This record gives sequence, structure tokens and C-alpha cells, in this order.
Amino acid sequence: MSSAFHPAPFQIDHIIARQHGGETELENLALACLHCNRFKGPNVAGFDPNTGEIVRLFHPRHDRWEEHFEWDGPELKPLTQIGRVTILVLLINDPEVVAVRNALRDEGVFGA
Repeated sequence: MSSAFHPAPFQIDHIIARQHGGETELENLALACLHCNRFKGPNVAGFDPNTGEIVRLFHPRHDRWEEHFEWDGPELKPLTQIGRVTILVLLINDPEVVAVRNALRDEGVFGA
């Protein structure tokens, strides 16, 4: 979701948390909404319930969005293990977030 339509300012997130050796430099920083950033925390990986494997999260500086995700209306769908785990860890399809996307879609400002 675009920061222009989010109720709170986006936060600057360390992709690799400082506690894991991540630097405060552009290559390791990304904008994140409060909701996603709160659930990501210092995580760099998550548990894939489909395979039982630990899988790294999507890296916005190295990975291509369209290889890992696709929109299905207001819900984000995974195309890969990385996509699936990222959606689960960040609670990207939390019902309240999906409801906001639906409302924004009804207003014509969310294009998925």
C-alpha cells in the first residue's frame, strides 16, 4: 500500500536489524508501514508451515517483488516460499489491513 494512503507515516526499517550487524546505510534501509514493521521486528527469516523450513524474508533491495508476490484483489498472494513466509511474518493479509485495502479499492485509490 502506498504511504500516501496509509493513516500513519511509514517508518525507516533496518532490513537486517542493527542487533544482527545491520548497518544504518541506504542499502540496509527500507520504508515500512507501522503494521508490517511492528511484526517484522528484527526477524530476517520465518518458519514455513508448508515445508517446515526456515526461510529468509523478502529483501526489498535484492529481490524482485513480482517474482515473490501477486495481488488477488486486496490480498497479497505468495508465488514463492520467500513470499509465503514474508506474508505470514509481517501479517500482510491481516483482516483489518485487507479491509482498509478494500475500502481504498472502492474509492479508486488502491489498484490491486
